[in-house]
This record gives sequence, structure tokens and C-alpha cells, in this order.
Amino acid sequence: MTIGAKLRDLFARQPKVRVHVVVKGRIGAGWYDVDRTFALPVGATLRALLDAAEREGVGMREAIAASPHLSQTMMINGERCPVDANLDRALADGDQIYLLAPLAGG
Repeated sequence: MTIGAKLRDLFARQPKVRVHVVVKGRIGAGWYDVDRTFALPVGATLRALLDAAEREGVGMREAIAASPHLSQTMMINGERCPVDANLDRALADGDQIYLLAPLAGG
């Protein structure tokens, strides 16, 4: 077995946490409709999730930049968790993260 194959095998067996992410609504100039689960290494933080989402083409950072109020209204497991204050928060298996644009009507 090659060194590369051994490394892939080793990393494939590392425990993961699964984090469900939902981003919905008109944000900035576009409509976001994200419903994805990310597998991250145990001990991964919100910052690591944002990095992983970006690598996989899920624009969480873009959504937050387009509608800054989202950075204050993000929810983790139903609890309001401002992004900047929680970037180093470790995520747990089964965590659910929501970025929902406010709706207006009348």
C-alpha cells in the first residue's frame, strides 16, 4: 500500500460530526435555498464550517456579507448565536444552523 493510500485510509476513519445548515430567503440581490449537511472533524468550529461551506460552493459568508443582520440572527439549535461571537464555538454532531432572511408583508 502506498503512503498516499495509507493516509487516505487513516483520514477516512477519523470521527466526524454532522452539522445541518439551512440558509433561506432573499439575501442581497439573490434568493438562497441551502439545505445541506456537512461532515466535519470532531472539534470543528463554526469558522471551520464556514471554510468547508465555501470550499463546497455554499455561500454562507457571501449571504452574511450581503445581509449583515444575518450575522446577528444566526441560530444554532434554536439559540440566537451572533457569528462573530461564536466563530470559535465547537460544533457537535447533530447541530443545526439556520440563516433565515426576514420576510416582510402586509
